[in-house]
Amino acid sequence: TMGPLIHNPQAVEDLKNKGVLVAESLDEIKSGVVVLRSHGVPPKLYQQILDTGLKIVDAVCPNVKLVQKLVAQLKQNGYTVVVVGEKNHPEVMSVPGIVEGETLVIENIEQAAGLPWVKRLGVVAQTTQTCEHFRKIISVLLHRTFELRTYHTICEAAEKRQQNSLDIAKQVNMMLVIGGKNSANTSRLAQVCAMSGCTTHHIETAAEIQSEWLKGIEKIGITAGASTPPWIIDEVMDKLTAISL
Repeated sequence: TMGPLIHNPQAVEDLKNKGVLVAESLDEIKSGVVVLRSHGVPPKLYQQILDTGLKIVDAVCPNVKLVQKLVAQLKQNGYTVVVVGEKNHPEVMSVPGIVEGETLVIENIEQAAGLPWVKRLGVVAQTTQTCEHFRKIISVLLHRTFELRTYHTICEAAEKRQQNSLDIAKQVNMMLVIGGKNSANTSRLAQVCAMSGCTTHHIETAAEIQSEWLKGIEKIGITAGASTPPWIIDEVMDKLTAISL
């Protein structure tokens, strides 16, 4: 795979043991099949992969492909394009014009407020952003342009998972958010839960759970990122059961 297929170290290691290796550059791949990661790859790199003649398996998330398509259309129609997201995240790097600096990335309200005035502005979101953050950025960008076109490109499943996690967090004393520390969607879940006022711990595996966390805790809520394997969730449940006995 070009880069980790998903942002979950344990799942990636499991795939490695089954013969699915991770390449950080195209030079590392001399033969076999190239799997395009779920986050996508930059357009230039995609063309380079095509030029090798190697067989390609496209595992790019459809939601990410939609963002790429919309950005290309906006650029073609003369819009200055902004992606609300993390500038160094692979998904954002896969968007047309990002690497070249032609497409802009805004991470926070301060950056949005500092955007020079433009006549026409098109805005999309990294698929794992929170709706609240996206709305706040949009409200600022409204004052930085004459014409604003926005697309709600946040993943529906991620959006629902955020809301469900928030609902659970309001009913418990502690939340365990399971998933890769490098996973954007899992990090968003942890942020949402923590912002609710609930004590929140972002863990990758059951081994990280500390028995002290459970002292005085009556109810524990559990949620997990999109790329968290079921077996890791099961191990967390088993660990909690063992501690409470």
